[in-house]
Amino acid sequence: MPRLLLFVEYDGTDFAGFQSQENGRTVQDELNKAVSKLYKEDIKVTGCSRTDAGVHAKCHLSHLDVPFVIPEDKIPLAVNQFLPGDVKVREAIYVRDGFSARFDITGKKYIYRIYNARTPSPLNDRYSYFCPYELDVDAMKEASEHFEGEHDFRAFCAAGGSQKTYTRLIHKVSVTRTNENHIEIEVSGQAFLYNMVRIIAGTLLAVGDGSILPSEIPEIIIKGERKLAGKTLPAKGLTLEEVYFDRALAAADSSPKT
Repeated sequence: MPRLLLFVEYDGTDFAGFQSQENGRTVQDELNKAVSKLYKEDIKVTGCSRTDAGVHAKCHLSHLDVPFVIPEDKIPLAVNQFLPGDVKVREAIYVRDGFSARFDITGKKYIYRIYNARTPSPLNDRYSYFCPYELDVDAMKEASEHFEGEHDFRAFCAAGGSQKTYTRLIHKVSVTRTNENHIEIEVSGQAFLYNMVRIIAGTLLAVGDGSILPSEIPEIIIKGERKLAGKTLPAKGLTLEEVYFDRALAAADSSPKT
């Protein structure tokens, strides 16, 4: 059976996360229903990341095996007719047998968005965290550099995770004021702990308001105590922006025949 890789975008506001569960509407369930209707048989997708309730995705990957071939450029239109408005397939490609959206990706990029203004914005409320007081973005930038590299990040992990180790490799953490009212915290790395990006964002917010000094970040990492880091910011400000994988290695051995 040909294997497909779907590039999916969704607004996580009304989802209980990506992964299927007994109670709650999930992205995986919506995708399963849509592809099953299209191919007229029961099909299950496997996602690259579970993403928590309320977290959004600009690019989330899922693989699935299909019973017949539809041209790649036709698949998004074909699947999207069966999907609700808050989740859509942006792209689809055929990949080699055995390629896994879960195990063959090499990293992810997240962006946490902060709306920094005196009053809230209804148009930004679903996709950003509202902060009404002034933030020192230069201090946040200075602090962000300390997160890069391989560290034990247990101080930035919420209770309830299933990790076997707290060591993670972070490639980049940056803070950018994109305009007068918007701040973006970008975090990219190989893998992440439970709520790790939201806690890093909360810690940088604390740096921005002066509660934590940039120079204190290395000590927080070394001590590994959750109470020393910042709060876990709400899920709505977080978006999975990109998932990295080697397209050449993922490519199907030969083009599937229609």
